[in-house]
Amino acid sequence: MTLLVTGGAGFVGSNFVLGWLARHDEPVVTLDALTYAGNRDNLAALDGDARHGFVHGDVLDAGLLARLLGAHRPRAVLHFAAESHVDRSIHGPAAFVRTNVDGTQVLLEAARAHWQTLPGAERDTFRFVQVSTDEVYGSLGADEPPFTEARPVAPANPYRASKAGADHLAMAWHHTYGLPTIVTRCGNNHGPFQFPEKLVPLVILNALAGRPLPLYGDGLQRRDWIHVDDHCAALRAVLAGGVPGRCYHVGAGAERSNLEL
Repeated sequence: MTLLVTGGAGFVGSNFVLGWLARHDEPVVTLDALTYAGNRDNLAALDGDARHGFVHGDVLDAGLLARLLGAHRPRAVLHFAAESHVDRSIHGPAAFVRTNVDGTQVLLEAARAHWQTLPGAERDTFRFVQVSTDEVYGSLGADEPPFTEARPVAPANPYRASKAGADHLAMAWHHTYGLPTIVTRCGNNHGPFQFPEKLVPLVILNALAGRPLPLYGDGLQRRDWIHVDDHCAALRAVLAGGVPGRCYHVGAGAERSNLEL
């Protein structure tokens, strides 16, 4: 059995791949376009490890996806690949629509074609996990409770809208075609390999260099944080016991479930 992880050289994806292979012998195939936020060095610890294969490629490449799925016949696809920086989405929204929306659609179709070739038991246990963000819910008011799975999405910038669109596509492929998709939505992550444009590493690097510490607006916004290792633990739990067609919120306000971390 094998896992296919898209965006596995990025921040959360690489932590998932490393954490998975630290706990399991099940092989992982990592697909990553190695854009500005993807770094092959994040996976350097796996160089020479026969359980890991790396493919430089794009989720928009339907032919490549078909070849990968046909050759490795994964039991699950974990879809991390995404453009994820709000400021970049405001200045260049087209890239976010291409990767986050169009790329997800291409991957879902490739996964559906692969899933339909699987024999009965393997077809029943196959999973497609769409790794998303709680930013799709919009902004949280000062007196509002934390986000939960029940909150309607209300994206207010191109990044959030593109991720919400991808989530809706994943659910549509479940309800329309039966593909066993699951959506996870996590709060802000911090930890190893995070790209330095993100808040925590940016503030630390600026502080070390004696530069001003950037804050948005008046600096009074509330943000929930989770260590990337805890996020990856939740993803492993969802992969092991998540119910297709469900959305799981990870972080403060998450609904209680019987998934074991």
